Amino acid sequence: MGVTVWINGALQSTEEAGISPFDHGVTVGNGVFETMLSSDGSPFAFTRHYERLNRSAEMMGLSVRSREELWRASHDVLQANELVGCRARLRITVTGGPAPLGSERGEQGETTLVAASPSAEWGDTEDVIVVPYSRNEHGALAGIKSTSYGENVVALAEARRRGAGEAIFANTRGELCEGTGSNVFLVSGSLLITPPLSSGCLAGVTRALVIELCEREGIVLEEKAVPISSLERAEEAFLTSTTREVQ
Repeated sequence: MGVTVWINGALQSTEEAGISPFDHGVTVGNGVFETMLSSDGSPFAFTRHYERLNRSAEMMGLSVRSREELWRASHDVLQANELVGCRARLRITVTGGPAPLGSERGEQGETTLVAASPSAEWGDTEDVIVVPYSRNEHGALAGIKSTSYGENVVALAEARRRGAGEAIFANTRGELCEGTGSNVFLVSGSLLITPPLSSGCLAGVTRALVIELCEREGIVLEEKAVPISSLERAEEAFLTSTTREVQ
């Protein structure tokens, strides 16, 4: 059975689906996206993800379709691919659409794509490495979930080459920042610590849920800048992300 995706308002098979070779998402990485987890045919925390998609898009100068349209599109894609009753990864991508072969924006409107695939379970633990590349907390894309993932691709490949499953970045100040697709939490004594958004890390949806859960349960948590060396000295550490959940 073929895979069905949703592009600009219509369900299409991957065989018939087409994106312009001049699409700004293809040529220069001008796009934003959100990944959600579904186990019952409904994307988890959809509203939170949609709101972050809008924030990222605004920073990139892109427009996002309505929440209602993307909610329906998400359900339609999960149903069309028979992923309603299983653990699935759903992704919404918005790109700048067809544009000149350069950094300047086009005028034909955005490309919006919704796709889904089965999502495997992560293990209980993960080996990580610290890579020698830095996150630029002052960069134009800091904290934006853009499709410009080249740094993450290189870092994760290095982690895999060294037998690890995630790569951790410091920022330009040498502070703990984030993983290629995850936020980081450390335990020090009775204190739970996670880097603040000012470190340049992404405002992860699962990160926010963990922070709210700690507040509700009376767990002392501090968003605090710490040296990258704090990672190897931590008594405990865990990663959070949409697909990893808490690992």
